[in-house]
Amino acid sequence: MALSSRITCATLSHGFSSTIQRTHLGQGQLTVSPRKQHVHCSVSSASDATATTKSLSVRETIIPWGCEIDSLENASALQKWLSESGLPPQKMDIEKVDVGERGLVALKNIRKGEKLLFVPPSLVITADSEWSCPEAGEVLKKNSVPDWPLIATYLISEASLMKSSRWSNYISALPRQPYSLLYWSQAELDRYLEASQIRERAIERINNVIGTYNDLRLRIFSKYPDLFPEEVFNIDSFKWSFGILFSRLVRLPSMDGKVALVPWADMLNHSCDVETFLDYDKSSRGIVFTTDRVYQPGEQVFISYGKKSNGELLLSYGFVPREGANPSDSVELSLSLKKSDESYKDKSELLKKYGLSVSQCFPIQITGWPLELMAYAYLAVSPSRLRGKFEEMAAAASNKIATKKDFQYPEIEEQALQFILDSCESSISKYNKFLQVSGSLDLDVTSPKQLNRRLFLKQLAVDLCNSERKILFRAQYILRRRLRDMRAGELRALKIFDGFRNLFQ
Repeated sequence: MALSSRITCATLSHGFSSTIQRTHLGQGQLTVSPRKQHVHCSVSSASDATATTKSLSVRETIIPWGCEIDSLENASALQKWLSESGLPPQKMDIEKVDVGERGLVALKNIRKGEKLLFVPPSLVITADSEWSCPEAGEVLKKNSVPDWPLIATYLISEASLMKSSRWSNYISALPRQPYSLLYWSQAELDRYLEASQIRERAIERINNVIGTYNDLRLRIFSKYPDLFPEEVFNIDSFKWSFGILFSRLVRLPSMDGKVALVPWADMLNHSCDVETFLDYDKSSRGIVFTTDRVYQPGEQVFISYGKKSNGELLLSYGFVPREGANPSDSVELSLSLKKSDESYKDKSELLKKYGLSVSQCFPIQITGWPLELMAYAYLAVSPSRLRGKFEEMAAAASNKIATKKDFQYPEIEEQALQFILDSCESSISKYNKFLQVSGSLDLDVTSPKQLNRRLFLKQLAVDLCNSERKILFRAQYILRRRLRDMRAGELRALKIFDGFRNLFQ
């Protein structure tokens, strides 16, 4: 499931961060909380994760199941199996499409407000699905493995059985290498995403997956080698399964928020112009979505993956919408306390108290930025005489209190705006530097296949950088104008004051 950028191209519940689940789960909003989310299950040591990261960057993963990202033959076999297993007749068919590699296209006229799909729960993969190897499932559940790692392991277990698995037709239609930043090497992340904060998010996600695998390997797999042989349950297969989950797992609100893989429905591609999402329909007892527009025969049918930024879409799904097409686009701006601040220790301790750090990222949209960012800026520039207000600012920056719209400190507002502007311009300079040298990147690759891949990754990075830089340019313009007007007002007030003073001399 993917939407192409300029080049046609091919996200955990309670166990993992809730901020990286696929959000055609409901009417999602831009997440303004600056706090980072982490894996809740235990992980291995950092050195183990680092070692695995290094090994990932020097070998090419080959998974013996799945198909090429644009395979129609496997998808058609999937539809046939689903139909024989209880999927009702569809008004859509799988085809190669302009937006994405393959997608669902209308076969008949589809009305606005019409329900489509009706995938029965028996054809949906969840944490409660029956294992072909029941002993393996029992071991994982006995060890209280959370839903995401559980489903990831289930997918590998079923895939390894090939034709003997009930899900063989579904797994055969899944991409052998999902479009995901999990498949970018450290060198590629450093080179192509050096200007974007998504690079840090990608590295964190890769390490989370590696840590989760290492935890399962040490706690469970190594103790049950007959059930979880290393030649099947290894980091390569977990990269694949988590890549599938990041890009295809959905949360179904009407099924108490259960996460699920929904075969056939996951062939639907994303459009920023639609708001419809998957859910369980109690009346029809199937997974459906309700169209919010009319489709003519031959038109590709879309759903929404949620109100996500271009960077989040690249992180999970491996595509960047065309410039200006995503109204939910945002860029993360990094703000940091200055170590030279005489109140640095007090401020850093308060930030830590409220779950923040001395270097924190906040989202900026083309329409503005959250109050949490402004609160952080106030704290960063506050002199020691305002020490009594530090905690209030830190709490507001963490969204721990209901911040009032008039939350401000006029005596330091100019310094706070200048602080944000400086950070904004520093980020812009990084984007400018990358875009200036992007034309000379990786043109010495000798393998045509590798060259095409590098060019594709570079184009994704260029598209992302252009969209994020555009938002920063808009923020820069607003900040400069507000500072100019503020300083002009101060200058006028000073002139009036001087005029009165001269009048009485």
